[in-house]
Amino acid sequence: MSDEYATKAPLSYNKYLRVPELIELQILLSDPAHHDELLFITVHQAYELWFKQILHEIDAATRLINDDRVLSATRALRRIVEIEKLLVRQIHILETMTAIDFLAFREELNPASGFQSMQFREIEVSSGLKSEAILREFESDAFAHGRLQKRMQAPSLGDVFYALLRRHGFDAPIDDVPPGEKERRRPYSKRVRAVRDILSNFEKYEEEFALAEALLDHDEWFSLWRSHHIKMVERMVGAKRGTGGSEGIGYLRTTLDKKFFPELWEARTYLSAKPGAEGCPFAGE
Repeated sequence: MSDEYATKAPLSYNKYLRVPELIELQILLSDPAHHDELLFITVHQAYELWFKQILHEIDAATRLINDDRVLSATRALRRIVEIEKLLVRQIHILETMTAIDFLAFREELNPASGFQSMQFREIEVSSGLKSEAILREFESDAFAHGRLQKRMQAPSLGDVFYALLRRHGFDAPIDDVPPGEKERRRPYSKRVRAVRDILSNFEKYEEEFALAEALLDHDEWFSLWRSHHIKMVERMVGAKRGTGGSEGIGYLRTTLDKKFFPELWEARTYLSAKPGAEGCPFAGE
């Protein structure tokens, strides 16, 4: 046994997970300290840790799709969905606070806001919701702005999915035409048709189907999180404005219709047990 091994303390649970440092990160602002503020901080810090894991899995899924490792990419997305199910349930832990107890320390949070969650925005961008407005929201935060800009410039999950379909022989073009509703609609419609063909022949396109379903599950559970979050906010503060100056639930409700992969949803509209049935816009093509 070496002298170094004898003097070096063995790895422990607390040391590996840095528990002493971790449990010092919940710093309450209320004075005197309000009992429920610790819950509020703990839940949101847990969210950020899970967001980090979701981004880790999104990056893995993106690389795997690019490498045509479809089954492994699907597994990464399934893990994301399981995390999102947990995040939906986690919202309801906050509902164990009464509205009056939350208000007792809410003013201490000004002007911070959940809108400022960098990692939440990174998930949106990497999943396909790219917007210059998001970058403008973080102009004063160089660290967050740099991370978001990098993801804005990288292919989204939708981009790599449709690139995969093109490699597999589907007509699923990118939006490489000048802006304009009519011009955009054409490649979009072709992507919808490609998805419809996969859904109609899921046994033939088993891997592509499983991947598309996993992407849709990610989209659905993220939307469900938004819905549950809105009801929790309304339960706590009603129609009050947000601490960051937003319209509160008025704004949050406008996010409910956001979709990462609209083609995957729209393709369902044109499914038919009878191929070529009237009503499908692609039947005559």
